[in-house]
Amino acid sequence: MKSITVLTMTLLVGSGLALAGHGPHWGYEGAEGPEHWGELAPDFTLCQQGKNQSPVDLSSAVDTQLSPIEFHYHADEADEVNNGHTIQINERPGNWITLDGQDYELKQFHFHTPSENHIDGQEFPMEMHLVHADRDGHLAVIGVMFKEGAEDAALKAAWDAMPTQPDSTVHLSTKLSPESLLPANRDYYRFTGSLTTPPCTEGVIWLVMREPITASAGQIQQFAKVMGHPNNRPVQPLNARAIQK
Repeated sequence: MKSITVLTMTLLVGSGLALAGHGPHWGYEGAEGPEHWGELAPDFTLCQQGKNQSPVDLSSAVDTQLSPIEFHYHADEADEVNNGHTIQINERPGNWITLDGQDYELKQFHFHTPSENHIDGQEFPMEMHLVHADRDGHLAVIGVMFKEGAEDAALKAAWDAMPTQPDSTVHLSTKLSPESLLPANRDYYRFTGSLTTPPCTEGVIWLVMREPITASAGQIQQFAKVMGHPNNRPVQPLNARAIQK
């Protein structure tokens, strides 16, 4: 397993993505697709051999009375990046969550279509991952599912500025609060997993909101069109892990 520092830096660069020119190329289709990630580089072996991989199907959850997540989010300036694998919003310092008494700062959030995690076997048309790190580099990722419905006003601000070309960045002129992209009901599932992109490093705390939010068909299609192909890793075996709720 990579060190926590390397793990954190990898996530901050691009949701687990290798920097252009700094590592083997991977993707979501063909010989570079998810079923081959573990073969592309020695550092990617966990993608094939790991036992605590993400995403998963969140089913048969055990009711353990999870403590609430404390959200400390506010509207601020941010940069929106098309890194060729996802659309990602890079946050400035000052947004964080508190989980079990530990603070995790929000570093970035990004999107997948269709969803990576499933809930009781159900796939959603889009999923957002909010990536946090504590002061020691331990990661906590919040997953939010989107279902098709009313247009999401907060998402519109980011989508209106969405960079359409890979390796391009725009500065968002409208301040965006990540809290506006959360469901009203903050109940969640919890499990231990991994990055959903190479190097598939394990030891990530996953917190997936049980209630989806809505985005319009046009918003979902816009993201899918810019990506040009699905950008979701298939669900992985749960093995001996328990899903808590």
